[in-house]
Amino acid sequence: MNKLFYGDNLSIMKGMGKYSVDLVYLDPPFKSQQNYNLLYKTLTGKPVPEQAEAFCDTWEMDAEKEHLARTMPMLMREYGVEDYYVEFWRLWIQALRHTQPHLLAYLIYMVERLLHMKIILKPTGSIFLHCDPAASHYIKVMMDGIFGARNFRNEIIWKRTGSKGLQTRRLPSNHDVILYYALGDNSTWNADECFIPYDHDDLPAKTLSKYSHIDSTGRRYQLSDLTNPNQNRPNLTYEFMGVTKVWRWTKQRMLEAQKNGMIVQPGPGKVPRFKRYLDEQRGIPLDDVWTDIHPLNSQAANRMGYPTQKPPALLKRIILAASNKGDVVFDPFCGCGTTIYAAQQTERQWIGCDIAILAVRLVEEQLQEKYRLVEDVHYTVNGIPNSMESAQALFLHDPFQFEHWAVERVGGFPTKKTGDRGIDGRIYFDMGKKELGQMLLSVKGGKIRPTDIRDLKGVVSDEAGADMGGFICLEEPSKQMRASAAQAGVWTYKGTNYPKIQILTVRDIVEGKHGFDMPSKVGTKGATRQISMGL
Repeated sequence: MNKLFYGDNLSIMKGMGKYSVDLVYLDPPFKSQQNYNLLYKTLTGKPVPEQAEAFCDTWEMDAEKEHLARTMPMLMREYGVEDYYVEFWRLWIQALRHTQPHLLAYLIYMVERLLHMKIILKPTGSIFLHCDPAASHYIKVMMDGIFGARNFRNEIIWKRTGSKGLQTRRLPSNHDVILYYALGDNSTWNADECFIPYDHDDLPAKTLSKYSHIDSTGRRYQLSDLTNPNQNRPNLTYEFMGVTKVWRWTKQRMLEAQKNGMIVQPGPGKVPRFKRYLDEQRGIPLDDVWTDIHPLNSQAANRMGYPTQKPPALLKRIILAASNKGDVVFDPFCGCGTTIYAAQQTERQWIGCDIAILAVRLVEEQLQEKYRLVEDVHYTVNGIPNSMESAQALFLHDPFQFEHWAVERVGGFPTKKTGDRGIDGRIYFDMGKKELGQMLLSVKGGKIRPTDIRDLKGVVSDEAGADMGGFICLEEPSKQMRASAAQAGVWTYKGTNYPKIQILTVRDIVEGKHGFDMPSKVGTKGATRQISMGL
């Protein structure tokens, strides 16, 4: 069952079976352009000036989202959303289109996917949505409509940082919101997992006061009540240690506890009490405010460069509480894979997907190297082409994802979905002293023409800072196209000539024959190994 997908989670969920998942955890990007720009900079160590819209951000009301905004009410009704919430949606569209279009685009994106998450969740399943407080109230209303308001369980507050005291006009923002919905009264919930173990070297004052007795072995305990709150229990009414009461236990059990030294009588004629040891208790009960799980610091051994990376302890707590061993955990925005690792370590099956090859590579590398799961765990990686056939299939299924794959496969950074003058990505190379050279990339999966090369030459000539151009194509280029590229001349750096316009076919890429000719490329640390698994 363990599967790692490259691609848009919406397409992946459409291919998943109904009622196939026990637990969904998602941490969708709300400011992903900012977050993933930081990721690229962290991994490359270079201030790359323009990054990808690589992870389905920026949130803009393009034609596709405008169409979804109009058709979403009908889709909601098809998925059983009540008219009350559909009307909410209509009002939001009117209000947000002019006041907060970016938020509206984000909500459209999320609602479409949440509808599909309901379909794949089992009736005993649950969903935990980790979100920014700036959008959590909007998301909660939509989740009420999709999953049912009566199925809302908790708004969990995770305190991710301490107060920094840098705000002058408002209080600091230091928490995230996790919305928890169960699909029904029979949804999995392991109450025994919802306790924080006691730290016996740092006990709260209330616990110290409650467990104030210490026996000869150094064990801390309290004396608890043995009487029954229900006074109408004749079978439990008897004399014990000179005191007649309605007791909690049978007389036989009381005598056994007394024999084992677990019952104390404070004085002659006093009501006996039970010794309840602290180290036998489950711990401090969890509530919906979590302050005991700290974010990963910059030096943490399991940090992988993601600015939004969550600590494994957070995911383990959720997984242990809301699923059982062998259950299927699904993360549609798996990023660097913290959910996958937590599921693996808690003996759950998992499915993860991400729209960036970079993220999939990070997860794959961690599975193989840091977590050493290759020999012990069976899993598959799906959606990354490793042959001409699979590359063609990806292009036919999703041309934009094909462009994205081609750019990242050659070590480039994809540009926004609406590319600038036909530029689909950029490769940066180190020229020393914090200076970066760059090759502009144009990707064509369909028919190609000599004019494509001329267009690329024009953009490279016109754009400041562009040193070379790279053309990636699925079809074999004609002699005329290669001749046109050669006529562009060379770019010289430190006495070495590099072709100013270069052509690379997809066959060259998947067969590993060669890449673009350039100085040292600014790649992504630890993520340059090619993944050999295909569609």
